[in-house]
Amino acid sequence: MADAPAPGEIRVASSVGRWVVLTTVLGSSMAMLDSTVINVALPRIGEDLGTDMAALQWTVNAYMLTLAGLILLGGALGDRYGRRRVFVVGVVWFAAASLLCGIAPNAGVLIVARALQGVGGALLTPGSLALIQASFHPDDRARAVGLWSGFGGVGAAVGPFVGGWLVDGPGWRWVFLLNLPLAALCVPVALRHVPESRDPAAHGRFDVLGAVLGALALAGVTYALIEAPGRGASPVVIGSALGGLVLGVAFVLVERRRADPMLPPSIFRSRLFTSVNLVTFCVYAALGGFFFLSAIQLQVVAGYSALGAGTALLPTTILMLLFSAWSGELGRRIGPRIPLTVGPLLAAGMLLMLRVGPGTPSVGSYVSEVLPAVSVLGAGLVVVVAPLTATVLAAVDAGRAGLASGINNAAARAAGLIAVAALPLLAGMGPEAYRYAGEFAATFRRAMPMCAGLLVAGAVIAWWTVRTPAAAAVRGERPECAVHCGVVAPPLEPERASRAGP
Repeated sequence: MADAPAPGEIRVASSVGRWVVLTTVLGSSMAMLDSTVINVALPRIGEDLGTDMAALQWTVNAYMLTLAGLILLGGALGDRYGRRRVFVVGVVWFAAASLLCGIAPNAGVLIVARALQGVGGALLTPGSLALIQASFHPDDRARAVGLWSGFGGVGAAVGPFVGGWLVDGPGWRWVFLLNLPLAALCVPVALRHVPESRDPAAHGRFDVLGAVLGALALAGVTYALIEAPGRGASPVVIGSALGGLVLGVAFVLVERRRADPMLPPSIFRSRLFTSVNLVTFCVYAALGGFFFLSAIQLQVVAGYSALGAGTALLPTTILMLLFSAWSGELGRRIGPRIPLTVGPLLAAGMLLMLRVGPGTPSVGSYVSEVLPAVSVLGAGLVVVVAPLTATVLAAVDAGRAGLASGINNAAARAAGLIAVAALPLLAGMGPEAYRYAGEFAATFRRAMPMCAGLLVAGAVIAWWTVRTPAAAAVRGERPECAVHCGVVAPPLEPERASRAGP
């Protein structure tokens, strides 16, 4: 480490600065790629492993469950024991879990491996941006974050394309094995070029109990929702649902009584913060459900290949990549209320996806059926995501910005988790529905209005509760991180997620 300047002194133009940006982009891209490519691989995974719909839901949700439950704790560990150290451990852990995913002989092993991936993601995800914040000179931080966001946005955009190419070519297992060379490059670069940093104010006990209770509460509810279509109102399903609710209540009580809670209830005294997180939940639940079901609809019903399905959904992410900065500036000027209301209403145009039906994929059918839906959805996300991120940060004191972004991140992850679990049940989707075009198309037509309804609910909440005239302008936040979020990741990865803990 003799060649690395001290934390907080690195310049973007220096060789070390470029290495730091490369390291953080590689690390965050691992988690980003797995989030964006998994949906297009699901039909092939189900066919190869002989699984039902519930197993495909768990393939997505096992990762989201551990990530949502542990991401705040992961940030706290980085600030206490060293951001670079925990980041590197997260990358190695994620790569090892990815290898297990790639060689999984059955659905059970794959689901367990996906849960382990989420643990690794909870360690590396908050660390990527925290390393940027801690390593660069204050004058260069905005530029460094912009580079990190821009390259991350490109990764999000090409993810479905790469995933589809891998699924149609060497096979779905390479969707996970792709992480191994990324980790092999990331780890030595991080150890050699990234300076270690810690938060000297980090002290006290970690809220492990809170993290465990939160994750188990989500697990209980998720299990009940996923298993209900196949098991019905069985004692196991009812017990899981009730157990999840009881654990959720226990989580709230523990957080209210602890001196150093992971999720301090006091932060929700801000009406604006609470409201924006409700909007976040609605928007990202709708997105989670849309991309999960649409990737299957395009392949099973419309006849697209995995590559074709991944490419078909690209316009949404490309619009986000090109115009999120403009949207953030607009939100800064006019305040968050109008963007947070108009954006979800515009995104509800995802209902145009109902025009997609059986047939032979062609340029003409794509332009008339798929492109309008993903373009309108992308336009809505352009309007809402950057102001959403800025408003979350503006709703709290500057010292709690990391906590606010971490909570918002977890809320978005949990929203996608619940949506993927609940929508097939609410739409009447049977365990084998994804194998039959007619059955899946019928349930898809019932599920899409539910996703649109969530977006309308988010718009209503924003209109009636977001009253601060120009919250983003008060703080002058930059919206770079909204670009990085793509269309499947939460709005902003925690800069200092440890502030949720000691």
